[in-house]
Amino acid sequence: MVSNQGVDGPTGTEKLEKVVIRFAGDSGDGMQLTGDRFTHEAAAFGNDLATQPNFPAEIRAPQGTLPGVSSFQIQIADYDILTAGDQPDVLVAMNPAALKANIEDLARGATVIVNTDEFTKRNLVKVGYDRDPLSDDSLGDFVVHRVPMTSLTLAATEPAGVGKKDGQRAKNMFALGLLSWMYGRPIGGTEAFMREKFAATPEIGEANVLAFRAGWNYGETTESFATTYEVAPAALPPGTYRQITGNTALAYGIVAAGQLSGLPVFLGTYPITPASDILHELSKHKNFGVTTFQAEDEIAGIGAALGASIGGALGVTSTSGPGLALKSETIGLAVMTELPLLIVDVQRGGPSTGLPTKTEQADLLQALYGRNGESPVAVVAPRSPADCFAAAVDAARIALTYRTPVLLLSDGAIANGSEPWSIPRVADLEPIDPGFEPPAEPDAGEAVPPFQPYARDPETLARPLARPGTAGRAHRIGGLEKADGSGNISYDPANHELMVRLRQAKIDGIAVPDLEVDDPDGTAELLLIGWGSSYGPIGEACRRARRRGVPVAQAHLRHLNPLPANTGEVLRRYRLVVAPEMNGGQLAMLLRARYLVDVQPWTKVAGTAFSAQELVGVIDAALDGTIGELEQNKAFDARARATYRTTGGDR
Repeated sequence: MVSNQGVDGPTGTEKLEKVVIRFAGDSGDGMQLTGDRFTHEAAAFGNDLATQPNFPAEIRAPQGTLPGVSSFQIQIADYDILTAGDQPDVLVAMNPAALKANIEDLARGATVIVNTDEFTKRNLVKVGYDRDPLSDDSLGDFVVHRVPMTSLTLAATEPAGVGKKDGQRAKNMFALGLLSWMYGRPIGGTEAFMREKFAATPEIGEANVLAFRAGWNYGETTESFATTYEVAPAALPPGTYRQITGNTALAYGIVAAGQLSGLPVFLGTYPITPASDILHELSKHKNFGVTTFQAEDEIAGIGAALGASIGGALGVTSTSGPGLALKSETIGLAVMTELPLLIVDVQRGGPSTGLPTKTEQADLLQALYGRNGESPVAVVAPRSPADCFAAAVDAARIALTYRTPVLLLSDGAIANGSEPWSIPRVADLEPIDPGFEPPAEPDAGEAVPPFQPYARDPETLARPLARPGTAGRAHRIGGLEKADGSGNISYDPANHELMVRLRQAKIDGIAVPDLEVDDPDGTAELLLIGWGSSYGPIGEACRRARRRGVPVAQAHLRHLNPLPANTGEVLRRYRLVVAPEMNGGQLAMLLRARYLVDVQPWTKVAGTAFSAQELVGVIDAALDGTIGELEQNKAFDARARATYRTTGGDR
């Protein structure tokens, strides 16, 4: 914890600039709900915040095991922040598995609050502890608070008349009450939320409220916690804010795009982690002209969405990496028919099923090239949870304006993370003109001229769109090559060459903003360039480096196809360019090939986001000339480990 003004006199309240808290427990311990409620109260209080949940890959891993640990990290601050924090200042561990899975992430001097009731011999053995870490000196670097949460919760919930099992389940509310007391969070909102959540079973709601109050009172009365902490509201720009996750913001952006274009929205999809929340959220908004269709598989989902686009709706499909692979043929069909289609890919670890609940940025090349033939599509990537709203509107605008599929590349860190979102004024959002062809109205006595469905707008190269049934606008549509202008089936080699190059030129000509560079002094030799959720860690790392007097510049790409027109000029401006990515170096490879600039990759494929501190190390390595060697060592280390295992340690 970073102290701002020290202890405030006799009240025992210490003022902090920021704090990073992680709740961790079994997948059935309600850690996500606990973190979400703490986040909600922090947002209502006015703190700037960022969150990062971490889910087990298994739907229901064995209780008390390391694979079953679920956690929720939040950073709250009295200033603008970019990430959920590197190292927790406070860890709430509900069992030995939660402690063991998270203790290595803590900084020395961090606070650890453990539920001692779960530290039984059986639970310790289950995760590989040969002795109780609470009774030896293994936690000597931390401030440890031993709290019998389960037994205290059972005693507190007894008046509600619930059984032992339901009483034990409320221990997460005890933990929330204790942390709410420690950081001065209001309690009324959480109590009202619990009663509303369990309105059908009021005794359960009352048990959770009693457990929450018991946690608060425990902090108030025990001598173990002598100090409370205060993190003041942040001075954010004027506006109306709400806490929002990336998936929710993306869904709202899709709804807004429908309203701005005057089109009904049709989502054809198949549930897949971590994209399913988009379906769940959009299904709530039928009153805004949204239709959601849960198909039998990924292929049917995108087929239905493309059919909706043909019919004059805003067609949308959502998925993750494995589903994107299945959708590739229909994306190619959308390229050939030149229809607007929004494809949302919330990236996760791969290949195949890979790491379903972990984050990665490994689908960039798949988004750009993962289809047969020359199949160019526009690619847009939000940089944060709140940015998903604007990115979705932007992607829909491109799809409708240029008659093209657009791939919107989110990722697990963005989708599940949350931050304050400044709610835009509807009047400030620019309308989207879908530009459908009106009915043909011939002059008296003249025949209707043939419709030219593959004629071109001289500025955008977009073809005209006509809803089925529009008078005088009948035309063929399908996956076979189209004749220029008429859209008739054509096997002519010269025509195919022309159409391939026209489709590429249309994407290349999409108007996107210039790439902006954050280089406060204009003296930096090093540029860090990223895309997607790397924005926050890169930005925070640059802040830390500058505070040490190290000049470094940052640029971030929202539009990955086409790239901003000034991208090459920006890259050539710096002696050193590094591209941190959660993949094997895909953006770095693309930039090197296109602009012939020595872009150095810094890669990570661990299923976890970058921390700002590790990127500070990347900045230092780039400036002292060792980053290439360090990046190559990752491959050597992997090979060495594999050799060691294969030979049984005999190299």
